[in-house]
Amino acid sequence: MDSPIATSRSATGINTGVLAIYWVIISEILIFGGLIMCYLLFRLRNDSWGEFAAVTSTPAGAINTIVLLTSSYFAVIAHSAATKKDGAKAFKFLWYTIGCGFIFLCVKSYEYSSKLKYLFADDGGAHWDAHYNNNFMAYYFFATGLHGLHVIAGMVAMMIVSFQIKKGRNYNRVELCGLYWHFVDIVWIFLFPLLYIAK
Repeated sequence: MDSPIATSRSATGINTGVLAIYWVIISEILIFGGLIMCYLLFRLRNDSWGEFAAVTSTPAGAINTIVLLTSSYFAVIAHSAATKKDGAKAFKFLWYTIGCGFIFLCVKSYEYSSKLKYLFADDGGAHWDAHYNNNFMAYYFFATGLHGLHVIAGMVAMMIVSFQIKKGRNYNRVELCGLYWHFVDIVWIFLFPLLYIAK
């Protein structure tokens, strides 16, 4: 089935759907770009942030980096299949991408739980106050939490699109999901070294 004319006609010569995703990504760049710049400014003025960053798990961050890079590869394959109207293959690789997103969230949940357990520990939260009650950890939870919400949004979008293409409709939307997903991956590529490696 052809896409509605409203999603395929554009005075710019760019598919309207792609143009809309570009606008979304630009707005997201402003959000995450501002977060990253604030982090760099605070980090350069606070040497103690290096000590606080020592509590982040580099192996967990590295695993999630590999998982997201793999998911982007699957998204590319799904897009390639969609351009050939191969709905079955596109459907399969979209769900591979979603599966990688789920693994990412599981690893992130493990990270969070390993830290939050100290908040209600028997020592009255003394360990929490000593290691996690600081501006670095506030930034860590906010930035990674916001990124996690974007991962969930991308997964939901791909779920919806996957069932549409299984019915032979809206193949063009696989590209739109892929563009958004690649952006989410790129954001993580910035967050990983800042929060997990630069200690």
